[in-house]
Amino acid sequence: MPRFAVGFELADALTAAARDLHGTNAPGDTLHTAVELAVRLLPAAEHAGIAEIQRGGRLRTLAWTDETVRFAAEPRQGGQAGQGGHTPHPDWERLWTTPVVRTDDSEADGGGNALSGLGLRSALSLRLRADRRRLTVLTAYARKPQAFDEDAARIGRLFTAHVSLALDSATVREQLTEAMRTRDLIGQATGILMERLDIDAAGAFESLVKASQRENVKLRDLARRIVDANSAGGGRGVTER
Repeated sequence: MPRFAVGFELADALTAAARDLHGTNAPGDTLHTAVELAVRLLPAAEHAGIAEIQRGGRLRTLAWTDETVRFAAEPRQGGQAGQGGHTPHPDWERLWTTPVVRTDDSEADGGGNALSGLGLRSALSLRLRADRRRLTVLTAYARKPQAFDEDAARIGRLFTAHVSLALDSATVREQLTEAMRTRDLIGQATGILMERLDIDAAGAFESLVKASQRENVKLRDLARRIVDANSAGGGRGVTER
């Protein structure tokens, strides 16, 4: 478990982490890489998870290092733990206005919450993203109380800055890839309609748009249907009505 002093050791570790994060191909891969790196980078961290929290308390776990973290993050239904479910981190609400929240001892005030029930005494929660509707939070956990000090919080903030940048980059790459696939798919469908209906490219595209509106189907999905039907050697195409 690394213990970073200020200086080159921490800088080198963060540089290596950034390289791993930016090497991922999709946002989901970035998140899973982030939780694995969090355990290696954050002093005292034993587990880590990333969750998305919507205003009003709805919570969804996006990535976790193990099932313990998944159960710690997600509300449990029924039984003694919830009477219909509960959020195990009431302090998470503070992350709307502050970037870091620490739980020093989950058994303080008698315990009885999800963290103490799982033997997790300390938590360090770091805001990754926030808008008016949702928060994305990375949380590191430890089994001993008061595990995370100011140094851990500082390293966590530096690390989450890298995670946020890598997540943004992965999201943009995914969107661009999807846009290119959609463009190619629509181009193929347009070509099929040009041949089938003996019309030019503008007329084929207009026919595709009209059919999309008429059938209340996304242009991309309609184009895929045409391409798939053509590849199969049959199926219903798009005709003017």
